[in-house]
Amino acid sequence: KHTYRGETVQYAGTPMERTTPFPIIQGHENLGVVEAIGPGGAIAHDGTALVVGDRVVPAPNRACGVCRNCQRGFPYYLCRNLENYGNSLTCAEAPHLFGGFSELLYLRPGTAIFRVPPDLPSEIAVLTEIFAVTHSLERVAAIRRPGGFLPGDTVAVVGVGSLGMAHLVKAALMGAGRVIAIDKSAKRLALARRLVNAETVLVDKSVDGMGKGVLAQLLDLTDGEGADVVVNATGFPGSFALAASVVRDAGTVLEVGAFVDMGPEAFNPAVICGRSLNIMGTGGEDLRAYAGTLALFARHRQAIPFAEMVSHTFRIADAALALETALDADNATKVLISNTLGPGSR
Repeated sequence: KHTYRGETVQYAGTPMERTTPFPIIQGHENLGVVEAIGPGGAIAHDGTALVVGDRVVPAPNRACGVCRNCQRGFPYYLCRNLENYGNSLTCAEAPHLFGGFSELLYLRPGTAIFRVPPDLPSEIAVLTEIFAVTHSLERVAAIRRPGGFLPGDTVAVVGVGSLGMAHLVKAALMGAGRVIAIDKSAKRLALARRLVNAETVLVDKSVDGMGKGVLAQLLDLTDGEGADVVVNATGFPGSFALAASVVRDAGTVLEVGAFVDMGPEAFNPAVICGRSLNIMGTGGEDLRAYAGTLALFARHRQAIPFAEMVSHTFRIADAALALETALDADNATKVLISNTLGPGSR
C-alpha cells in the first residue's frame, strides 16, 4: 500500500535506506503450493524435505547470513544486505517472478519456507506473516517493570488494519486483561469486538485531528491511567504523538507501522524523558515466530474467527482495484490477491 501511494523510501534514515526498484511485482505476505523444485532439492525451515504439492508460507525476506548483524544473531530484517520479495527484488532481473502478485513466485536459495499444517485453511494461514510481526509484543514482555507487558495489563492498538488487528489478537492471547482498539473505521472496530471482545474507541475524523477526543475516551476506560502498552500500527503520519498521549506513565509505545518515510512528525522528546516512556520499534517479522504462529492458528481457530480478518479477495488481474480497496480504511481490513480463490469481494 505504501508503494502504491508513492511512498517508496524504505528504512528511511538507516544504513539500509533504499527506494523501490521499479519495475517490481509486489506481494510479500505470501502463501502458495510448491509447483516445482530445482535440481538441488529444497528443505523447509524445520529441516524436512519439501515436495511438489506442499502448501507453504515463504518468509518475505532473505538475509545474507554473513554481515555483522546476521553474525550477531539479530532478527533477519536487520541484515545489511537484505532482499525482500515484493519490495526490493526487481522483476527486471531474471527469473523475474519475485513477488506474490503473480501466478508463480520464484524463491531464491536460502529463503526460509514453512509448511502449512494440512487442516489449517489457506485463508487463515495467509495471515502468518503479519502475525509473525507480533513477536514485538514478546519483546515488550521481556522488559522489566515498570515498562513491560504482564498478563492482566491493558494493551491499546492505534489503527486496527490487518497488522494492528494481529497485534490486538496476539495481546489477548498473551493474557492482556483488556484490549482496546482505536480506529476511524466502525467496521474494523466491530471486527475487533467479534475477534477478541475488544473495547473500542472510534476516532471522529471530522474533529479529532489532534486526538484529544481519543485521549479523553481512553482515559475514561482506564480510570485516568492510560494503557500499559500502546501499539501504533496506522502506517500514516501524525499518529505517533497520539499513541504516546494514551500510554500510561512509564508505559511502552510500540511502533510497527512506519515502514517507509512518511515525513517528519512534531513530537517533543521531553515527553519521553518526563514520563519515563519506553519507545520500541520493530522492523518486521521474526523467523522464529513462524512455526509458533501456525501452531497458534491451528489451536485457536475454533475460538477465534481469524478468517474474518480477510474482507476482500481479488484476482491477480484486478490487483489495482485490490489496492484501492485496501486503502479504503472504512470498509477493508485484509485484502487478498489470489490465483486460486474466487474473483470479487466478500
